[in-house]
Amino acid sequence: MKHFPVFLAVEGRRIVLSGGGDAALAKLRLLLKTEAHLTVFAPSPAPEITGWAAEGRLTLHRRAMEPGDALCAVLFYAADEDEAEDARTSAIARADGALTNIVDNLADSQFITPAIVDRDPVTVAIGTEGAAPVLARAIKADLEARLPATLGPLARIGKAFRRMAETLPMGRARRDFWADYYFTAGPRAMDRGGEDAVQTMLDGLLRRHHSAAERPGHVAFVGAGPGDPELLTLKARKALDTADVVIHDRLVTPEILELARREATLIDAGKEGFGPSMTQDDINRLITEHAAQGAQVVRLKGGDPTVFGRLDEEIDAVDAAGIGWHIVPGVTAASASVAAIGQSLTQRRRNASVRFLTGHDMAGFADHDWSALARPGEVAAIYMGKKSARFIQGRLIMHGADRNTPVTVVENASRPDQRILGTTLDRLPQDLNEAAVTGPALTFYGLAPRATQVELSALEQELA
Repeated sequence: MKHFPVFLAVEGRRIVLSGGGDAALAKLRLLLKTEAHLTVFAPSPAPEITGWAAEGRLTLHRRAMEPGDALCAVLFYAADEDEAEDARTSAIARADGALTNIVDNLADSQFITPAIVDRDPVTVAIGTEGAAPVLARAIKADLEARLPATLGPLARIGKAFRRMAETLPMGRARRDFWADYYFTAGPRAMDRGGEDAVQTMLDGLLRRHHSAAERPGHVAFVGAGPGDPELLTLKARKALDTADVVIHDRLVTPEILELARREATLIDAGKEGFGPSMTQDDINRLITEHAAQGAQVVRLKGGDPTVFGRLDEEIDAVDAAGIGWHIVPGVTAASASVAAIGQSLTQRRRNASVRFLTGHDMAGFADHDWSALARPGEVAAIYMGKKSARFIQGRLIMHGADRNTPVTVVENASRPDQRILGTTLDRLPQDLNEAAVTGPALTFYGLAPRATQVELSALEQELA
């Protein structure tokens, strides 16, 4: 981030602009929405600028800018649309102590003006650091259509009511009150009777939320998917938006954690097979303690919480504590990985069923019905199978599996650093070792990647 977004207090402060043409007009139309004192220097100002000066909305000097003209100014805009003159005036303004912006000259500007969606006092600023102005305008147009015109009046009324709302307990109680006001009760009242109806409705809304402030905590067991934030469900996003506490696994990517509410407490409860881990008892205690204190807890698990996620143990702990819960399913690693190799988990005349297996359990390497799995045409998605690859290979070969059975390993499925390794049962441990697979990986027994997917994966690695 080369430009840090801030909202600058300009009420009663000077903003100076040099220029009188189209570029100056564009900036002034925006600046006139502020409560700043505007000063314009322009030997030949456009008629609109002359009109604004006559109305007292700005101060106009019909001359070129000189040293000292930007003293006490907080911002300066060079909008003469002449490279030499813009350089001259911006140098004067910097010497006078103002932050400077040169229109259409990002490199020499000290600040930039974003695209703005104005629902005063609600303001949405959109910046692309000059990289994609067309994109900024498209986002602005989309937000303009989405945000109702009544949002501004609701925000002004809400601002005046903040002191009364502070009688609610801090945290979720206040957040729920404001969410109800801005997204449900407020718009309904505005539609029904305008600002007077909103004012009348507020006291009743506050009483209702005081009554609900003591409601108990709740736990949502949420699937974070394989890593790509775009594979999160809408329900998962909603849970993250409302969570007070997020207790997450090590496989949950930083990009997904970024989607949690800013005020939420994030707790890493990572568990790793054959490695250092937080105990399951400690995780259960964390979940129940936070929920017992009234928090909305999201237990965020990589993939789908119902697949090899020890979900039942955590639900039992929550049930024993008398705490409510629900499950939000996610895209499991098998679904994302099989999509990455361009295959189907089942196929007519090949396999009518597929097994989801774990490479290890609490007792070590997991045992399965190897003789059934070793039959031709069988397909299995093996979770946590890297460290147990040689064990799995030995068991399958011992029960008659063909050494040339295709095996595919997908590392970091759906993520930018995704890799696809196509091999065979015979070469699985050796190829895994040579490929130095370190990220989370899912192993498909009985499936080979389509040739195009292998080529794509190789090309992505070369480009990286």
